[in-house]
Amino acid sequence: MEVSAYKTIEKEAVSSLSFHKEIEVEQHADLRRQLEQATRLGNGYHSKVSIYFHDDEGPKRVETTIWATGSKYICLKGGVWIPIDHIVEVKY
Repeated sequence: MEVSAYKTIEKEAVSSLSFHKEIEVEQHADLRRQLEQATRLGNGYHSKVSIYFHDDEGPKRVETTIWATGSKYICLKGGVWIPIDHIVEVKY
């Protein structure tokens, strides 16, 4: 999907999004490595990254810091979670 198709949202809006629908997204081949690197950047340098993902409404993009990466979710500042199976790509 083209980057321009993603609606940019503020990080504060992520907590109000819904991830109930089962969707299939074409994930970047190195997504797990991207998430781990972004988590290191977030914890070590408070660096923000762009996260491209889908919620129940469609494609979204948010620029924020990833604080933790688990097996099924990533955690953003403020205890906000995004399911990894909804993430397409992370750009530093």
